[in-house]
Amino acid sequence: MVKFEEASARILKNIFVCRVCKSKIRAPSLKVSQGNVKCRNCDSHKLRPKRKK
Repeated sequence: MVKFEEASARILKNIFVCRVCKSKIRAPSLKVSQGNVKCRNCDSHKLRPKRKK
């Protein structure tokens, strides 16, 4: 899908998707794994990395 590394980093790096409401959140992966990041819309802590197509 992505032709070069800069575009890949911009599109996929540090972007997570809420499992409940499907909104996108940009946050450091360390904070997400520790559970310190929550969704803005539904206040859920259930986040997954954005899917690489």
